[in-house]
Amino acid sequence: MKELKHLNKYFKKYWLKLLIGILITIVARIFSLVMPSYVNKSITIAEKYLSGEETETVARQLLTEYILIIIGTTLLAALFTFLMRQTIINVSRYIEYDLKNEVFDHYQFLNLNFYKRNRTGDLMNRISEDVTQVRLYGGPAVMYGINALTLFACLIPLMFIKAPTIALYTVVPFPLLSFLIYKISKIIHRKSTKVQEFLSNLSTFTQESFSGISVIKAYGLEGVTNKELKGLALEGKQKSVDLAKVNAWFFPLMVLLIGISNILVIYIGGKQYIDGEIASIGIIAEFILYVNMLTWPVAIVGWLTSIVQRAEASQKRINEFLQEQPQIKNEVSQHTPVNGKIEFKNVTFTYEDTHITALDNISFIVEQGQTVAIIGKTGSGKSTILDLIARLYDVTSGEILIDGKPIKTLNLKSLREAIGAVPQDAFLFSESIEDNIRFGKNEATKEEIVAVAKAAVVHENIVGFSKKYDTVLGERGITLSGGQKQRVSIARALLKDPQIYLFDDCLSAVDTETEEEILNNLKKASNQKTTLIVSHRVSSAKNADKIIVLENGKILQEGTHDDLNTVNGYYKELYLNQLSEKEN
Repeated sequence: MKELKHLNKYFKKYWLKLLIGILITIVARIFSLVMPSYVNKSITIAEKYLSGEETETVARQLLTEYILIIIGTTLLAALFTFLMRQTIINVSRYIEYDLKNEVFDHYQFLNLNFYKRNRTGDLMNRISEDVTQVRLYGGPAVMYGINALTLFACLIPLMFIKAPTIALYTVVPFPLLSFLIYKISKIIHRKSTKVQEFLSNLSTFTQESFSGISVIKAYGLEGVTNKELKGLALEGKQKSVDLAKVNAWFFPLMVLLIGISNILVIYIGGKQYIDGEIASIGIIAEFILYVNMLTWPVAIVGWLTSIVQRAEASQKRINEFLQEQPQIKNEVSQHTPVNGKIEFKNVTFTYEDTHITALDNISFIVEQGQTVAIIGKTGSGKSTILDLIARLYDVTSGEILIDGKPIKTLNLKSLREAIGAVPQDAFLFSESIEDNIRFGKNEATKEEIVAVAKAAVVHENIVGFSKKYDTVLGERGITLSGGQKQRVSIARALLKDPQIYLFDDCLSAVDTETEEEILNNLKKASNQKTTLIVSHRVSSAKNADKIIVLENGKILQEGTHDDLNTVNGYYKELYLNQLSEKEN
């Protein structure tokens, strides 16, 4: 259970509720123990009445009294059992809430390489299915475990006090039970881990299938995909059946051992009664009730073991991610203002997962309030520059300065709050258009949202929808066209009104006329703001204060549109090619 030690901090957090729950559990079990002894007394009184030792009046009076005590204590035991569930089970829900938040918060701090190495389905499964398994340990397992321990602690000594010989024979099967549980629990742990790992694979497959449903349909791959899912489902069924087969041994073993205990009670108790070693046959009835009271605690030992083993396997998977350390760390606690000057000094960056050197010893300066366009072929390192400015990665060598200070000396939150980024692949949430734009500024008014939508030239499209700004988008904004998604993302960035704008080829899906209108609006909105525009189009770059041309991670050309257009090179060739395409 070493992996489950991670939950100790939560048990400490809710120690008072757990303590109350434990006390209530003990009280509930104490009241439940009253009934067997009064059944014994009732049978003894009946024997005395039949033998003439007690009068009918006295016998009736005592039986009535005993029955009322049995009913009263049973009702009290039921009430405290209800309160026990209300305390301990509630704690498990609090732990589930806290653990999910802990995992999700940690996910957000991990760097992009982590998400490249791990699949979305696996991430989702660990925060949902695995946390659910852990919750069962923090609630039902704790509750029933305390319940069983309390009953054993109270009941077994009581049995030995009342009839040592019968008690001894009654508990004989328990060591055998403990040994069987130990052996079977090891098998359960191994098979539980396999089941949880498979569920992650299944979640990943279904998530990717739903996300890529348009590709599956376009290529007519429904049959192939369904066949793959059937294969996964068959594998999952086999793993679950293997686990169920092991779990299936528990209850029959419990029933068998309890049955043996009942037989021993009846046989040994009956023999002692015949031999005159016990005074009343009521003690046999009392012990049968004791044994049957132990039936559920003993039976759930297997169930509890299964829960603990599954929780251990799940918490181990959760801990694997919680132990991941973010490579991008906020090394400054206080707020650091950002004005917008950016300088790259001999920066080299190599991607950890692919070992591709995206930038090779590049240096340039972007003055505060300046607009710089970055042009280059696919894979030349354009987007990498923007990622490094937002500190989504740290440089392999060299240094990035913001306002003359090393980027690592800036508060990470302050840096990113000063940046308005529009990625190449515009991401929209499954919310209304208004909420997607408001993502850039939570307290924004409707008027501000409409204003930035107009600046991004998407207002007319939005009001054309039946629900206008209240239109709820599909997953990843699937109900909008590529150009509309890009423009909504631009509106989101404009609403934020940051010190630095990072536009990563965000106009690739709009026509040239709309592009020109948006660029003019961006120029007004980004006045006195540092702006970096990554693009494949010269039309997006020609009005920039400076243009940087990249090739294979190195700066090939640098200058204004007029400067670069007067010399033969990549930029002039690109400009002439795009100009001829436009004329044609």
